[in-house]
Parts: sequence; structure tokens; C-alpha cells
Amino acid sequence: MLAAEPHTDPQGSRTERLAGSQPEIGLDSLTKRFGDVVAVDDVSLAIGAGEFFSLLGPSGCGKTTTLRMIGGFDLPTSGRIELRGRDVTLDPPDKRPVNMVFQSYALFPHLDVAGNIAFGLKRRGVDGAEIRRRTGEILEKVRLPGYERRRTHELSGGQQQRIALARALVNEPHVLLLDEPLGALDLKLRKNLQLELKRIQKDVGITFVYVTHDQEEALTMSDRIAVMSHGRIEQVGTPEDLYDRPRTPFVADFIGTTNLLSGTVVEVRDGTAIIKLDSGDTCAAGAHECVPGRQVQLSVRPESIRLDRADGTGAGRPTEAAAGLRGAIEQVAYLGSAVQYHVRTEGGQAVSVLASRNGPRFEPGDDVVLAWSPTDALVLGDRPAELEESA
Repeated sequence: MLAAEPHTDPQGSRTERLAGSQPEIGLDSLTKRFGDVVAVDDVSLAIGAGEFFSLLGPSGCGKTTTLRMIGGFDLPTSGRIELRGRDVTLDPPDKRPVNMVFQSYALFPHLDVAGNIAFGLKRRGVDGAEIRRRTGEILEKVRLPGYERRRTHELSGGQQQRIALARALVNEPHVLLLDEPLGALDLKLRKNLQLELKRIQKDVGITFVYVTHDQEEALTMSDRIAVMSHGRIEQVGTPEDLYDRPRTPFVADFIGTTNLLSGTVVEVRDGTAIIKLDSGDTCAAGAHECVPGRQVQLSVRPESIRLDRADGTGAGRPTEAAAGLRGAIEQVAYLGSAVQYHVRTEGGQAVSVLASRNGPRFEPGDDVVLAWSPTDALVLGDRPAELEESA
């Protein structure tokens, strides 16, 4: 049985709890090469029973290849896959207690809804009465009762997605694998179906492993998320962990929106680190792991930054222990519930600020002061080598 070492990998606190129990899925040093290309590079994961677990990352990061290896559609170059403690690394898909839903749905146009859902059951020799019972039950779960005789071309995109989901769930797998199943839908329908998928997963109580490049989608549905880049796992954690406590610049930038500021620690006093940015501006951050001379990268979320007018008029709350960067508004974007400001500091640093539409309003050219609490400036670590080379 696989177990992750506490605090030594990017998987977070839930993995420590999983270490004491048998995970639903265990990946141990999983690697997949296509010729000279390493698509998945030494991935280890423990996914618990009943989790909604997402693999999140940009195109080409290895998330779909990892999912296909769990399903048995691709064999790993090296490493091990366990399902409920059983080694299934070399087992074909039909010998694994998993099912997969693809983005294309792959419904059979010559069969009605009932025929599509029952296809796998008929191949397994399940009797007719049991097929009708299970088909009716699963249609209730996906909220399409009475659709048995509909043809697939009569269904909307969202209904087709639910039928594809029902066809996979009716076989009662231990694990359901979903490869960007909402990618072909429009934005509003996709958001509605995100909530439906989460409801269905809780209702059936099985493990979902979901692949997506959409960070908002992953944050909305997932119990935990593995953020992938270049075939490797950058960090695993709950949506809150990843957003509030990213461990790498990639995670900070990929999960939500952030300002990544590079600089050097000048001094540490009273629990606050003073950072001189590469732009020449000076700002404050929390002193955790900061020592004078250390080169760091800061992550500051746009919603954590306050804008005040440089002349002090119309200022908000006092700027205690704040950054105090001076700059000018370059662009303003009205987003409905908020206003996004693009600011250029006196040193030339670009900073994005997300402010309430009910707060003070600024126009391009206005001189402003940027302020944030030091605890809102997360120190991510040493400055990456590529920044060193370009500095």
C-alpha cells in the first residue's frame, strides 16, 4: 500500500491522513515517455475513496496522459498503479474497476438514451429487468427521468453530457475518470453543470478523477487538486490551500491571478521583511524564512492591494505596515462586480489591483499609492534561475 511522507512532498495534509489508510488510487513514481518526450515525470499520488480529485494544468502538462494510465488506455514506461491496493499497472481497461467519460461523449447515434446507458450492461450479460431498473435509477440521479426513448440528436449538449455520465456510472465503477467533459459547452451551461457534477459525485459516493485546464472549474468542484507542469506535480492541496498558500510561483500564478514580484530582502524588523524589488521600489512582506540578502519572489493577490490617491484625498483605511508603492494608473477595466486597475510604479513595476466597484474610483493618469498588509505578500522562495539570468 502506498503512503506519502508527511511534509516531504507537495501533497498536503490530507495525504498524511491517507497514509494511515488504503487509498482508492495509488500512483508510485509513474513515468510515461513518448520517444524522447517525457509526458509524465515521476508522479506519485494517493487519492482517497470518495474524493473529487482534479488534475489541473495547462495543455501538455501530462494530466490527460496520467488519467489514461489510471484507466489502462496507456501503459506507463515505469512506475506502479494501484487500485484499492491491487497492482493494476499492466491490466487492460476492462480489467480495472474504473470507467471514463471523454470530452466528445462518444454516444451511439443509432441507439436511444436507454440503449446508450445499457450498452455496457448488455455486454456483461446483465438480465433485462436489472438493466431497466438500473437505467431508471441512474436517469433519476442525473435528473433526466423519462428520457429512455429519446434519441441522442434530440438532446442538448448538457443533456448529452449527463447521458455520457449515466452510461459510465451505471456500471458501478469504483472510480470515474473524466477528461475535460465540459470543455465543449458554453460558459453558462458549463458553470451549471459543474455544480451538477459535484452533486452527482456526492450522491453516488465514488471517487471522481477530473482533468481540466480551467482553474475556476477545479476550484469549484474539487476536494483536492494536483497542479501539474511539464509532467510533474507542483503542489497538491485543497482549493483553499492552493489559493492562499501556493508553494511555487507557477501555482501562485496558475491558481487565480497574482502579482509576482522579484527582489532581495534588505532587512527584517518586527516580524516584517523589507524587500527591494528589481524595479528599485521597496515594499513589505511577512518575515517567514526571510534573511537579509536572500533573493525572493513575492505573490500578492490583486484583491489584497488597496489603492489610495497620492495626495491623500479620498484615502481608505490607514496604511499601517503597508507597501506604500507610488505609481500611476495605466488602464481601468470595469468587470461588473469589481474594477481592475493596471498600475505602473515609479520604478516601472506593473501591478494589477482588483477593487470593489463601490470604492473610490480612479482614472488613467491618476497618481496613486499601492498598499497591502505584509501578511498578504507571500514569500514563495528563491528567485528562479531564469530571472537571475535576465536580471
